[in-house]
Amino acid sequence: MGDYFYELTPEPVFRAIEKGGFNPTGHIMALNSYENRVYDLKLEDGSHIVSKFYRPGRWNEEQIREEHSFLLEIAEAEVPVCAPMRFPDGDTLHSVNGIFYAVWRRTGGRSAHDLSDTDIQIIGRMLACIHNVGASKNIQSRHKLDAKSYALDPLEYILQNNLLPSHCRDRFEKAVHQVAQIYTELSENVPFHRIHADCHPGNLLNGSDGWFILDFDDFCSGPAVQDIWMLCGGNDSYGKRHREILIDAYETFRPFNRSWFNLIEPLRALRFIRYAGWIAKRWKDPVFPIAFPHFGTEAYWETETNELEAQLRVIREGSPDFQGSSEPEEELTNSDFFYDM
Repeated sequence: MGDYFYELTPEPVFRAIEKGGFNPTGHIMALNSYENRVYDLKLEDGSHIVSKFYRPGRWNEEQIREEHSFLLEIAEAEVPVCAPMRFPDGDTLHSVNGIFYAVWRRTGGRSAHDLSDTDIQIIGRMLACIHNVGASKNIQSRHKLDAKSYALDPLEYILQNNLLPSHCRDRFEKAVHQVAQIYTELSENVPFHRIHADCHPGNLLNGSDGWFILDFDDFCSGPAVQDIWMLCGGNDSYGKRHREILIDAYETFRPFNRSWFNLIEPLRALRFIRYAGWIAKRWKDPVFPIAFPHFGTEAYWETETNELEAQLRVIREGSPDFQGSSEPEEELTNSDFFYDM
């Protein structure tokens, strides 16, 4: 399946879409996505759809269906998100050669680069509504945004594959364990529920019908503040001001405890670790060596280690509630649609 996925060409894409009950004209355009394979297709009625072929082995069928179910719940609550279309048989998920795929209506709009205060207020209210839906049910098959899935598992993969140069190995491993310990302690009493989890500005579009949120591929159970900092992540006065505007709007629909801001810097560190592990796991995909040519070099790991250690210092300086030991116990470039869908 991996080879078939890596070598997807228009012909099998067309066959899959036709099998799903659609009539493509032959117009196809690949959209920017590292994780999955995403295509814009024109149909004979003049409309466009976007087809998403899920990377084999990342999510199983139950996990993908849970993503779709969450999106349909959000759409039913009249929150503007990109939800999957139903095939003529009523399902939202089909497969070809063992690879799952789904379709979305193509939705145009501009990305969220420079957000006005009004934009941030609108997005804050939308996010609160999404979290209200997210908190209405427990997650069933997706992972939790915990230290294991975002730090310790990526670290284990990196170590098992001997990717770290010798002079960085101990430092990197130590920093990861310290970040994991701090995050675990600070998040102990923070409620977790279904969240977007990758809600960066590239996953927002503003079209003729206003703002909407897309790409729930990473959705999981986690703290609400993960989606907040991904949208307004700056730790300077500008970023903090935007967060306050967003939270003020958010609280018109859902309460938010500002003590959860203590998780922002640990969450930022977890993203560093998980991102490195993600590239490492995808290295056999021919797209990745082209996209990340410096990955795996000594210079790459030296930079990653230095930045993780620097982030650890930021965490300790900015998390006054953390009282644990400093040492761990032995443990879319295409503006019309999806970015990294």
